[in-house]
Amino acid sequence: MASAAEQMAANLSWGALAKATDLRQRIFFTIGLLIVYRLGTYIPVPGIDGDALRDFVREAGQGIGGMLNMFTGGAIGRMGIFALGIMPYISASIIVQLLGTMYEPWKNLKKEGELGRKKLNQYTRYGTVLLAVFQSYGIAVSLQAGDMAHTPGWFFIAGAVITLVGGTMFLMWLGEQITARGIGNGISLIIFVGIVAEIPAAMAQFLAQGRSGAISTPLILGIIVLVIAVIMFVVFMERALRKIHIQYPRRQVGMKVYDGGSSHLPIKVNPAGVIPAIFASSILLLPTTIGTFSGGSANPVLSAIALYLGYGQPLHAVALAALIVFFSYFYTQNVSFKVDEVAENLKNQNGFIPGIRPGKKTEDYLTWVVNRVLVLGSAYLAAVCLLPEFLIAKLGLPFYFGGTSVLIVVSVTMDTINQVQSHLLAHQYESLIEKSQLRGKRKTGPRAPARR
Repeated sequence: MASAAEQMAANLSWGALAKATDLRQRIFFTIGLLIVYRLGTYIPVPGIDGDALRDFVREAGQGIGGMLNMFTGGAIGRMGIFALGIMPYISASIIVQLLGTMYEPWKNLKKEGELGRKKLNQYTRYGTVLLAVFQSYGIAVSLQAGDMAHTPGWFFIAGAVITLVGGTMFLMWLGEQITARGIGNGISLIIFVGIVAEIPAAMAQFLAQGRSGAISTPLILGIIVLVIAVIMFVVFMERALRKIHIQYPRRQVGMKVYDGGSSHLPIKVNPAGVIPAIFASSILLLPTTIGTFSGGSANPVLSAIALYLGYGQPLHAVALAALIVFFSYFYTQNVSFKVDEVAENLKNQNGFIPGIRPGKKTEDYLTWVVNRVLVLGSAYLAAVCLLPEFLIAKLGLPFYFGGTSVLIVVSVTMDTINQVQSHLLAHQYESLIEKSQLRGKRKTGPRAPARR
């Protein structure tokens, strides 16, 4: 039988959004800041030769240019002030999280609660600045080497570095404001908006190629059906769980004896989310990005790596799949689902898995279950990320239908909808409490005199 909370959630109406004033303000605040982000992608970095940049982006648009434009919402194609996007912050946060599981002083910071979390966030910001300076300097030098600067020199490089780093830090602040005062995760929503903003242009280019006869109509319909099927598959896998039965023994508090209860420990099929795909793509994009912007003037070793690991090459697909599988296991075991902490928490709460002893035996059993589940989860991530590469290589699709972009769009959409529903449910609870208080006030009044 469903609980009262489950029944209320099932009867939740989106019409209640009109009554939830606080939620409406959060949504409008989020939309306003996302509009600011989109406007910033059209403000160019000073000193850029627009014609030379457009020619370069047109040549590199099918491969690396399309991928970079996808993550920056087209800002890198226009070389806007947000050309670096939010990726330096994401890379810094992932590095800090991974080091927090291996570096002993940072391990102790994670145990200090809110104070330690603020300290780690400060380290993440420092790392973001360092990565942004490194990447912006590389872009500025590459632009100058590619004859895309009006007045080459250190003044142009300094201006480009300051502008790009400032844009990234402003985006980081924007994302934090959305998370604190808006709805949804601000960093994820910025990436989401950047990807969604490029979909209309990509679809128009795809359909235009169909009208010109380069792609047949049955193939266009097949691709549309395939996109819908992949989205449905991603939603299904992101919601898939492996539930482990947890039993709690009977306990006595004072003179009362409480019966033991039971619950489930949910383990997602993909506990790491989209992090393995983003991290694997970032690593493989690094040599290719440097080789593309430098116009082949880099050292021979880097040029060879960029050639064999370039987008569309067989070795790129193999390396991407291997990195996704590796980071799926590594990130899950060290960050998203640490079996030793879960086993310790169950032991402290007097919970146990039927047939498994608490402590070390429970940790071993959870490790065994998580490793088996991750076989399916990592294979799913690798398949979704590799499918677009085969479509582009075999069919020559004119736009980047990326598995990573599909994962990000679906995950962010599901997370934002869940947060909106949580706010609506909280508003419904508040209205019910107010009604019950009003009924209680109506009943209170002067009592009738007692009969003697």
